[in-house]
Amino acid sequence: MTKLASYATILSPIITEKTTKLTETNQVVFRVPLTATKPQIKRAVEELFPKIKVTAVNTLIQKGKKKLFRGRRGERSDVKKAIVTLREGDAIDVTTGI
Repeated sequence: MTKLASYATILSPIITEKTTKLTETNQVVFRVPLTATKPQIKRAVEELFPKIKVTAVNTLIQKGKKKLFRGRRGERSDVKKAIVTLREGDAIDVTTGI
């Protein structure tokens, strides 16, 4: 997997209060394309962060909500999230960027 393909697989880190708490258990959450598979996500993380070893990848798809935008009905896009578990002792600082 090339570095460019890795950037296409890992779209952005998700930084919320809940995901920040997951860093205590060696887990990091990324936004990924809906078509990304677990092996692709694992390869992409290990390619972008060479010193990191991934032990597990869990994924979930958050369905888009129906909302009102300026008085008109609209729908948010579906989002796929990947919860990446790292080897004991490894850590990724997502606040500094890739």
